Amino acid sequence: MSGSAGVDVQGTVAAGFEPVRDAFARNFERLGERGAAVTVYRDGHKVVDLWAGTRDVDGPEPWALDTAQIVRSATKGVAAAVPLLLHQRGHIDLDAPVGTYWPEFKAAGKERVLVRHLLSHRAGVPVLDRPLTPAQAIDGESGARALAAQRPVWEPGTDHGYHAHTYGWLIAELVRRVTGRTIGRWIAEEIARPLGLDFWVGLPAEEAHRVGRIGVAKEPSPAAGGELRLRPKRSVAEAYADPSSLTRRAFGVIDPLPDENDPAYRAAELPAAAGISTARALARVYAAMLGPVDGHRLFAPATLTLARTEESAGPDRVLVVATRFGLGYMLHGPAAPLLGPGSFGHPGRGGSLGFADPESGIAFGYVTNGMRKGVTADPRAQALVRAVRSAT
Repeated sequence: MSGSAGVDVQGTVAAGFEPVRDAFARNFERLGERGAAVTVYRDGHKVVDLWAGTRDVDGPEPWALDTAQIVRSATKGVAAAVPLLLHQRGHIDLDAPVGTYWPEFKAAGKERVLVRHLLSHRAGVPVLDRPLTPAQAIDGESGARALAAQRPVWEPGTDHGYHAHTYGWLIAELVRRVTGRTIGRWIAEEIARPLGLDFWVGLPAEEAHRVGRIGVAKEPSPAAGGELRLRPKRSVAEAYADPSSLTRRAFGVIDPLPDENDPAYRAAELPAAAGISTARALARVYAAMLGPVDGHRLFAPATLTLARTEESAGPDRVLVVATRFGLGYMLHGPAAPLLGPGSFGHPGRGGSLGFADPESGIAFGYVTNGMRKGVTADPRAQALVRAVRSAT
């Protein structure tokens, strides 16, 4: 099928969801999309499954049915399901100190950090006094060891700030201490395999050929985009420009920045930022959080409530803007406009997005190979969300 922009859009949409196909095509025409896919489930059934463009941001090979991409922080939404499911099974107490499971973590004033603080970005350790090298970041040991020794930058539990990278090492080590398995293995065995997901935290070598190269997307001109380009607030711009700010330090805990197209980086188990997924897998995992999908369900009703009950809200000490978090998930709000007030999920910096909306039964997954500057509220993803809203 072809979209209104002339781009060769592949896939299917159910009756009533045609606006999503049209919005997807317009993203290529107006918003500089290079290669992308979007999938939507409703009440456990797939109603949108579309892809178009090229597999690589810098290459000519077409995006295929099974093309996957690195989804950056959209990984967090799947990783967060692991401690919640361990809690659901009686293996983790969300109100226990992290040191109960990881004794070394109690050092340097972190004795009172609770498991729920890790999930809601209230632990006070979004930064490292000594950033890790790319090699240390992926070795499976240095991140946890550095965080065990790190002193909080605010009193844990009293405030919140996005733990952009440290979230991954915190959650991964907690899961390893509780289960004896790495978080990538746990996701593969307990989530991805039962649901048939093309989702990996730690990409197997035999799947590497399916994964496209990501890169910086060309920013459209205002005329081409047909929208007003707003400058960020001065406070936000200053935070990103200041090397001493929590913002810069949180996003700079790996120095120099890693090459996200490096096979070694993709093979590493980094559940904050290096998950590999198809749009189909992102939507399907969120659908299974809401209810049965082909006989498999992830969250019990009480766990679903935990995921989307507000734990943190207000000015974010890292992102500067106001954010809202449940246990592991961003909640609907100005920083993360989702489908409605009860929606929960997670964007990936510069593009990808996965979320669920219990009130409508919608689960959504969008992946792209073209990374833009924003951390949240990517205009391409938001155009698709608006189209889904109009169809429901």
